[in-house]
Amino acid sequence: MLNPISPLFEKIDSSISKKVDLIQNSYARYAVRAMLACLFLTLGTAIAFATAMKVEEFLPGSGKLLFGFMFSWSLVMILYMNAELGTSNMLFMTVGVYRKKIDVKMASKILFTCILFNLVGGLLFGYLISLTGPFQNLPTENFMYTAINGKLTKSTLQILVEGMFANIVVNTAVLINMRMKDDAGKVFATIFIIFIFAFLGYEHVIANFPAFTLGYFASKGTLDAMTVGNVVHNIVFALIGNYIGGGLVIGLVYAWLNNSKSNYVD
Repeated sequence: MLNPISPLFEKIDSSISKKVDLIQNSYARYAVRAMLACLFLTLGTAIAFATAMKVEEFLPGSGKLLFGFMFSWSLVMILYMNAELGTSNMLFMTVGVYRKKIDVKMASKILFTCILFNLVGGLLFGYLISLTGPFQNLPTENFMYTAINGKLTKSTLQILVEGMFANIVVNTAVLINMRMKDDAGKVFATIFIIFIFAFLGYEHVIANFPAFTLGYFASKGTLDAMTVGNVVHNIVFALIGNYIGGGLVIGLVYAWLNNSKSNYVD
């Protein structure tokens, strides 16, 4: 008896095939799609920080709530604009290797390329956004600087665990989007799912690319906690935590759950 293939995993297989085809036939176009993911993340991060800083002026303590809501639109833009996000590719590549739809070499190439050009996009667009009006002459004590300093002073274990949960949330949103048919429902679900990790302040390595860049240039390099060591420490362990959460807990576990002769598949 052949294992039943769920509609969800048929879509995942199709998505993996498209990624392989694009990177093999036009590496530059794949790289640009990865950069575009951080364009949308930068815009989402910028509006989230800008609105949080503004509302903190007249309603102290409410900035975090508004930040979480506004940041959530980042993934909506990424999903609907077909950009390539490294943290969701952790799921796709792990599933692809497990299901033998892609070999480890190709999966590693796609994931490395995606994260690399997410970084390039984060640096470029984070810098450009720092030149815009809302990020000029900011007071020393503001929501954005406090949040970024907080990220950069977390312990290794905290970053790992928060990175794991952040990417569990992100990839849950991605898979739910793949299962839903109604666009309004997709947007609604994405916003409220992503709100979980954004409000809780968990660590998402790709989102930190533009956030750290924006914070550095807006502050003109004066953030106390923004040292090379702290930035590398956060990025490395957030990356590991994100892979555990997205690649293993969601990707590998659900691939295994659906590798069954049972009709109970997703």
